[in-house]
Parts: sequence; C-alpha cells; structure tokens
Amino acid sequence: MKTRLLPLVSAALALAAAPARAEDGSQADAQPRQERAPDAEPAPPPPPPPPFAFARPVFDETWATIGLGVGMVPSYAGSDDYIAFPLPLIAGRVGGVGIAPNGPGFVLDVNSPKPAMAPRKGARLAFGPALRFRNDRSNRISDDVVARAGRLDAALEVGASVAVAWRGVAKPLDQLSIGVQARRDVLGAHAGWVIEPQASYRARVGKAFTLQAQASMEFTDNRFARTYFSVTPAQSAAAGLAQYSADGGLNRIGTTAILSYDLDRNPLNGGWALTGVGGYSRLIGDSAQTPYTSVRGNANQFILGAGAAYTF
Repeated sequence: MKTRLLPLVSAALALAAAPARAEDGSQADAQPRQERAPDAEPAPPPPPPPPFAFARPVFDETWATIGLGVGMVPSYAGSDDYIAFPLPLIAGRVGGVGIAPNGPGFVLDVNSPKPAMAPRKGARLAFGPALRFRNDRSNRISDDVVARAGRLDAALEVGASVAVAWRGVAKPLDQLSIGVQARRDVLGAHAGWVIEPQASYRARVGKAFTLQAQASMEFTDNRFARTYFSVTPAQSAAAGLAQYSADGGLNRIGTTAILSYDLDRNPLNGGWALTGVGGYSRLIGDSAQTPYTSVRGNANQFILGAGAAYTF
C-alpha cells in the first residue's frame, strides 16, 4: 500500500509547486495581477495645508524672546549728540500673561489670549501694568554746557496700560492695537505723571521678516516738565544758559519700527533672528523751546540700532 501511495503523493506535491496556467495553456504569473478599469480617472492630489499651519509652532502656552543690541540714541532728551546705548529686548507669554517691550521697560497683558494658529477675528481688550525706566540726564551727558547744569536722578515710572487689539486686520495673524499708558515716577526723580497714547501694528512681511511699528504721543504734567526742561537760577549760573520755566502738556510725538529677520526663514518656529530698530520723534512745546534743546540741541530726535534675538 505504501508503495502505491508514493507516486500519488509525489504527483500532488509537483502539482502544488508548479505555476498556474491560463486556460489557453500559457503560464500565468505567480502573483495575481490587479485589474485596472480602462477609463479610470487618476486620483486628485491632496489639498495643500492651510496657510501658517505648522506642526509645532513655538508660540504655545509659554514662550519667550530674549535679545540684545546696541543703538545710537540722543545723549539726553533734546540733545543733538548721540551715544551708543544697549538695547535689550524681552517679549513672551508666561502663565497666560503676555510680556512686551516698552522702551527701557516692559508692559504686561494679563488678558493675553491662548495661542492659536487660525486667524482670530474681532476685537479684544488688553490690559495690565506698565513700567518704564528713564535715565534722562542722569549720566553720559555729551554736552559740557548741559553737564554743568547738573545731573538728574534716574526715574522709574510705574502705571497701567489698556488697549483694544484686532487680529486679522489686513492679513492672517497680523494685529492692530490702539491704547494708552498712564505712568507715575515712584523714585521721586520727577514725581510726575506721563500719559502716552499709542497705536501699534505687527505683521509678517514675506516669509522671513516680521515688522512691528508703533506711533505714540507723550503728555506730561508740570512736575515732569520742570524737572527736565526748566532752567533754574542755579542751573543758569552754572551752565550760562538763560533761565526758563517749563509747563506740562504735549511733550513729543514719534514713531518706532522693529524689523526682524528669521535666520531659518520661519518666524513661527523660534530660533535666532536678526533685528533692526529705527525711530524718530519730535519734541513739542516747552520741551522744544527750552535752552537745553533750542540752544544746545535739536527738537528732532532719532534712534538707530541692530541686534540679535532668540525665541524659544
């Protein structure tokens, strides 16, 4: 019996191992072929990703930009002599609180919105404390005549800021804000008030640039004006300048712009960026007519600087 079964087993194994044949006797492929409809349309390409959609943007719940540069700034408010001065930059969002530069200082937004890559429409209210450091005529007075009038103490102005901000005004992810700051010196240097209306705009320009521009006005009270722009009898005798009594009011108008270039051409993913800053302001009223400006300086004031910043 075993002898008879061996040919049958061998034949079954050979048949199983042999390639299949078509009905016409030709050998078929070992792998089955996929049939294709003769009039089938090719599959359409996938839709492009929405603009500004990135898998991991740096601007999440907590982020920061830290930078440092150097700029040429007036030796004092009203001076026509310029000195090199460090220009620090601090911005970010920590614990739901936004941080933005405010001259030599910063302003906080306690109503900072949660990060979102989709453009937001409509207005929101931004508010929080504001701080600015003022060292006008406290050191590095280039004009020897003005220096003989004496140095002033540095001031620390503390107050509040409130603004209305709009997103998506002219393009996705841009922002326009209009607001005002009110600050008072807490160190007793001028012991006065400063009211500063502001309008600012921020947007991407091309793929790698980000532009921030601001226009502002500065109103001061009498104590501020008399500290920085009056020439007292003692100062007149020391410096040889005519006596002058200054009053508060509109002190200056000006504009400032910061242009950043992201080194990997993607400002939304953080990293290193080069920054440039330029500004112009015009002293008005008693701040322009004081001898510190009209005789020894110039009412036109400029700022020009450059630096680097890192966002993480």
